[in-house]
Amino acid sequence: MKEQPRSAHRAAAPIKSLAHRFVYSGLVIGVFALMLLGKADAVLMDRFRAQISDAIAPILGVLGQPVDAISRVIASVRELSSVRQENALLREDKEKLLRWQAVARQLEAENKSLKKLLRYVPDLGAGYVTARVIADTGGAFAQSLLLNAGAGDGVGKGEAVVTGAGLIGRIAVVGNRSAQVLLITDLNSRIPVIVEPTRTRAILAGNNSERPGIIHLPPGATVSPGDRIVTSGHGGAFPPGLPVGVVASVSDSGIRVQPYVDRSRLEYVRVVNYGLRGILRKSLPGGDGGKRGDKKP
Repeated sequence: MKEQPRSAHRAAAPIKSLAHRFVYSGLVIGVFALMLLGKADAVLMDRFRAQISDAIAPILGVLGQPVDAISRVIASVRELSSVRQENALLREDKEKLLRWQAVARQLEAENKSLKKLLRYVPDLGAGYVTARVIADTGGAFAQSLLLNAGAGDGVGKGEAVVTGAGLIGRIAVVGNRSAQVLLITDLNSRIPVIVEPTRTRAILAGNNSERPGIIHLPPGATVSPGDRIVTSGHGGAFPPGLPVGVVASVSDSGIRVQPYVDRSRLEYVRVVNYGLRGILRKSLPGGDGGKRGDKKP
């Protein structure tokens, strides 16, 4: 029983060898036949190649999709890296622009303040110093400002402090590098003024509020809201005609004046020396009444 399979295997071996030879020979003959056919009929070969290409194209398309996906991912990563670098550069540029914007806004504000000062032109015989307001020392019991110019810059005690809108006060205390301004709203401030429409003389008295009052009016004087108030020049403290404010209200409790100058918006002021000694004797340097140039703060 065991010898029959062995004998069958031995009989099949020559058949397999012969089949392999025929297959090899057949392939060689087929290749030569295709070559001859290709030379003999080019149109037929082109069709055959086209059919093979049509059959292979979908396979190549499917195989190429992962490669395309990987290429797109790599391109996206490179683009993302480039975007990050550009974003970092844009942030730096933004910070620089914001710093320049802050500087530009500060210069614009200073320019506007200085332009307002140009509205007021002192008399030819008056000297002046332009100073910056560096502190508002006012409170419930005092109304004053601190300037960054003092006796070393030619500022003298008692001199008028004005802006383009009008009078804001006078120099009360002078240091070498700073000066303190007593505002017209201070309780200790007394300024001779004129009610312009009627040319009535009076005294503008500060009361530590935003609206000082008018006192010492002559009997029968008429004052109406909207009347313009200017300095009278009496007493030798201020020259005549400096704008002060307008009458805001007239009532039994008194007459209130709205100053032209808004104290909360003061940045630059002009300290003017009119050469007037009057009731205020100047004991510190800078009160000689001479001409002075404009000091840049």
